[in-house]
Amino acid sequence: MSADPLLSVRDLEVVFHTERERIHAVDGVSFDIHAGETVGLVGESGSGKSVTARSILGLVETPGSIEAGEIRFRGEDLTEDNWDRHRGDIAIVFQDPSNSLNPVYTVGNQIEEALRIHQGLRGQAATRRAIDLLEDVGIPDAPRRVDEYPHQLSGGMQQRAVIAMALACDPDLLVCDEPTTALDVTIQAQILDLLADLKREEDLAILFITHDMGVIEDATDRVNVIYAGEVVERAATDELLAHPAHPYSRALLESIPGRTPPDEQLPTIEGEVPTPTEPATSCRFAPRCPKAFDDCEAVAPEHVRVDSHGRTAACLLHDPAYEEGER
Repeated sequence: MSADPLLSVRDLEVVFHTERERIHAVDGVSFDIHAGETVGLVGESGSGKSVTARSILGLVETPGSIEAGEIRFRGEDLTEDNWDRHRGDIAIVFQDPSNSLNPVYTVGNQIEEALRIHQGLRGQAATRRAIDLLEDVGIPDAPRRVDEYPHQLSGGMQQRAVIAMALACDPDLLVCDEPTTALDVTIQAQILDLLADLKREEDLAILFITHDMGVIEDATDRVNVIYAGEVVERAATDELLAHPAHPYSRALLESIPGRTPPDEQLPTIEGEVPTPTEPATSCRFAPRCPKAFDDCEAVAPEHVRVDSHGRTAACLLHDPAYEEGER
């Protein structure tokens, strides 16, 4: 692994301005991604995952705006209006492929457009490359499928076509924003296998965004757990799964169906993710946390190291200055 990260996000803040309030959708998020690795960003709906993804590609639209922080790609700060210089170097796969594909153009037309813009290919050369890309993502009978419209493909094949369109840009970083959520379990497993193969063969870096800890287990090397706009734990995936340090990480793991004995009720996390309208002055998870104590309602926790492997958690349970919590 290279010492310098391919992507470095530091203290990212994204705020949405409404008539009545400012919503801090992403509040001080930091993480790195190196070439050839898959990094997860996991949390419930409303925790800021997709806004983080859109920020990386400069796709946050009004009334949202990036208020602070840096997004560095190959050392260059994208927030200095440098996104256009790296269109194609960073590609994204969204959750619902039917919303990513234009229904009035063939799949081949849409892949060829990306090839024309990013690779300069046209005509038969672009068509041949589009067929190759469809074959690379496992679509059978690609010479026929290239002339079909999105509605003629199954949901799994549509998602493979969207991945092919992203690969047409020859990216170094692929941002996958819940790419398996709309698919059944069998197709989901196939897409995860496909992404693992592409990472290995193309030396891709992948940011994998999901609410599903089971997918994180299968797909990622390292993981960032995000809650209410803040990353609350950073760890290698196997370490997080074996010994979650933050109570929120533990709660997400306990809610995986396969981890609960058949005769026991599946645990749930009571309450909902809050909508942050002010910078954090306390632990945002405290109202839902079974281990919260008085200081959790008065102190915004900072990240502290919790083991010798570099894992960190933003939780007073691991801060030696606060000893009231029951670990």
